[in-house]
Amino acid sequence: MIDRIGKDFEFYQKALALRQQRQEILASNIANADTPNYKARDIDFNATLREAMGGGGLPRLPDTSLTLTSARHIPASAHTSGPAEELYRVPAQPSLDGNTVEMDTERTQFADNTMRYQTDLQVLNGRIKSLLAVIQQ
Repeated sequence: MIDRIGKDFEFYQKALALRQQRQEILASNIANADTPNYKARDIDFNATLREAMGGGGLPRLPDTSLTLTSARHIPASAHTSGPAEELYRVPAQPSLDGNTVEMDTERTQFADNTMRYQTDLQVLNGRIKSLLAVIQQ
């Protein structure tokens, strides 16, 4: 039963981790808006999430599993996804100093990613509340 619940939440775990990684990349772009020759980066969230759910492609840390020292212990393991492949953003209007950060685009992407992260958290919170309601009945 616990394994089924864990697999059910695996999607949410990976989606939130990728959203967090994308947020860090976008924040880095905004922080380096005035750095000469800085190239704006981003990830293809949908493709990366598909690869993470399929277990394909990207390098990742080795999986971890707990050692059972008692028959009463619950077996558990942690599966880690690797870092998403960062892509360089093509600017609509490149600057003279070689910087490709466009603040309007970055702010829009940052706000959109923040909204989607919060939505994912709300959906996950609703799922957890539903499971708790079922368990308490």
